[in-house]
Amino acid sequence: MNLRKGVIAVALMAGMAGLSLGSYAQSAKQDMKDAGQETKDAAKDAGHATKKTAKKAGHKTKSAAKKTTHATAKKTRQGAEKVEDKTE
Repeated sequence: MNLRKGVIAVALMAGMAGLSLGSYAQSAKQDMKDAGQETKDAAKDAGHATKKTAKKAGHKTKSAAKKTTHATAKKTRQGAEKVEDKTE
């Protein structure tokens, strides 16, 4: 009984595989069009990722520079106040 079920299952799978292979048959022209479209989409995705990364890096650099500038100015003021206190 198990052998019979196995044979039926294999036959069904083989039939389904044959049907699916027939539906995927395309012309070479359509394959080339699809490949070109996929290449175009991949290039677009890469460009968008590059833009996003550059923008993010630019913002981080700007905020870090701003933070450093403010810290430097604060320390400069503190140093100037120390000098002023010593000269009075």
